[in-house]
Amino acid sequence: MGKIFCFGSDVDTDQIIASQYLLYPSVEEMAPHCFESLDENFASAVRDGDFVVARDNFGCGSSREQAPAVLKALGVRAVFANSFARIFFRNAINIGLPVIVCEGLIDKVKPGEELSLDMESGTVCVNGQSYRCTKLPPKMQAILDRGGLIAALNREEA
Repeated sequence: MGKIFCFGSDVDTDQIIASQYLLYPSVEEMAPHCFESLDENFASAVRDGDFVVARDNFGCGSSREQAPAVLKALGVRAVFANSFARIFFRNAINIGLPVIVCEGLIDKVKPGEELSLDMESGTVCVNGQSYRCTKLPPKMQAILDRGGLIAALNREEA
């Protein structure tokens, strides 16, 4: 179970982590500034296992690997949206952050509610209601299960 944080459509990578913070030497130092322009309390309020739920085109904008990385560093368990920008989706899978298409979920939840996720079945539960989401293909799920693309490739070589 984790708490829900809600965002709208077209949340771009600069809103997730603004460009001035990319000069910081580590993702951990960038993370306290995550979503600073949209919700100044997000980084201090989010906990391990919490979820981000958004509308359309989440992660649009520049190809910024730090955007999914700061979410993961803050403990976000998964991001749900009606749709994702392709580059954000790939970057998130590559670092081991689940990104799940769940059309209309944003209209059925409220910020602060508790959500549980079953990746195997592709379902989420909120307030006793279950919702089906797009299940990731087995290859992508295997990458996530191994902690990201590099970890998955390293295990294949072993």
